[in-house]
Amino acid sequence: MRDILDDVERWVSEGRPVATATVLETWGSAPRPAGGKMAVTADGRIAGSVSGGCVENAVVEAARQTLATGVPQRLKFGIADDTAWGVGLACGGSIEVFVERLPGDLFGAIRDALRAERPAAVATVVAGTSDRLGRKAAAFDDGRVLGELDGAAADAARSGLAGGPSRRVETGGEEIFVDVLAPSSKLVIVGGVHIAVSLVTLSKAVGYRTIVVDPREAFGNAGRFPHADQIVNAWPDRGLAEAGVHAGTAVAVLTHDPKLDDPAILAALRSPAFYVGALGSRKTQEKRRRRLIEAGATEEELSRLHGPIGLPLGGRSPEEIAMAIMAEVVAVRYGKA
Repeated sequence: MRDILDDVERWVSEGRPVATATVLETWGSAPRPAGGKMAVTADGRIAGSVSGGCVENAVVEAARQTLATGVPQRLKFGIADDTAWGVGLACGGSIEVFVERLPGDLFGAIRDALRAERPAAVATVVAGTSDRLGRKAAAFDDGRVLGELDGAAADAARSGLAGGPSRRVETGGEEIFVDVLAPSSKLVIVGGVHIAVSLVTLSKAVGYRTIVVDPREAFGNAGRFPHADQIVNAWPDRGLAEAGVHAGTAVAVLTHDPKLDDPAILAALRSPAFYVGALGSRKTQEKRRRRLIEAGATEEELSRLHGPIGLPLGGRSPEEIAMAIMAEVVAVRYGKA
C-alpha cells in the first residue's frame, strides 16, 4: 500500500471510486511478493503493480468490474509454454490476486499509520461464504482493532503487527489474508564520511528511508547530504534512538573513530535492527571486539555484527564500497547472507 498511497489518497480526495488488487501468493518466478498492490479507478487510472506487467490488463478489467458490481474477485494466473504471451505470466510461475473496492471506512486509519511510519496489519477474508468475502479487521500498534471481523480474524490481524511477510491463514473454515504494513525500510548511517555520500544515493535508489547520524555538523549537514531523509546531529547512541530503529532498519557505522563507533554499535546490536555493519579491517574489528566485550557486549550480540562491512566485491573507491555495503544489506534482508 505504501507505494501507491499518494495516488490513492489523491483519487479519494477527488471523489473517484478506487479498487485495489493484492497479491495473495506466488509460485515460481512471479516478480511481486505477497502483499504487492495495484490500485485502479473506474476511468482506468493505475498505480502500482501485481506482476511487473504481464497480467496487469486482466487485473485492471477485473478491478473495473468490481467497482461496478461491488463484488470482490479472486483471480489466478499461470503459464504454460504455449500461452507464454497470452494472459499469464510470461516470466514463468503463477500468481493469485484478490480484487476489491478500497475499504473506505478503514482507509483513513491505514493511511494515518503509514504516514506516521507506524505498523499496521489488515486481515481480509479471501475465501469463504459470499457474505463474508472481503470483510476485514485492521490492527494498529496502539491497541485498536477496527473493521467488521473479530475473534480469530482479529487475532490474525494482531499477529501481523509482530512483523514477518504478508501471509494467508485458515481459521473457522475461512481463508484470511494478513497484509502486514510495516514501516518503511530504513538505513541509518552513522558518520557523514565520503562513503556515506554514495551510500545515501544507493539506498534511496532501492527504496530505503535514509538517515545520517553525526554529532559533527561539518560532516552531517544538508549541503553534504541533500538526498538524505533526515540528518541527526547527536551522539550516535542518542542519534539512533531519535532515528527510530525498528525491525526493518539497517545500521551502517562508518566513522572509523572508536569514541563514535562503539556506542553506536552497542546501541544498534541491542536494537531490533535486522542488519548492523561497521567499517574497518579485520585487525580493526578484533580491537573493536575486545573493546565492546569490555563495554558489556555479549557473544550473542557480537554475532550480529557484520565486519568488515559489505560483501567482498573487491572495490576500493567510496562508490564501490558503498555498493558492497548496500549489496550486503539487501542480501541479509532476504536471507541470502
